[in-house]
Amino acid sequence: MKSSMKKVIVILLIVAAVVLGYLGITGLNQSEKSVDLLGLEITAQDSESKQTAYIELALGVVALAGGIYLLGQLKKK
Repeated sequence: MKSSMKKVIVILLIVAAVVLGYLGITGLNQSEKSVDLLGLEITAQDSESKQTAYIELALGVVALAGGIYLLGQLKKK
């Protein structure tokens, strides 16, 4: 594989990792809603949304690890 192609893949993986990390963190923050009603706090959680957020975070970590690995391979040459 050509060096310039690897550079493009590294950039895409790192950008994908940042986007997936952002989506995961945002999803975790939005998966729980709470309401104060007469001094009582009522909280509702969307477990499906939370699971999706964890998957996005995991994929972001994998993409970042792949990007860093390829970047290390480029630096060796």
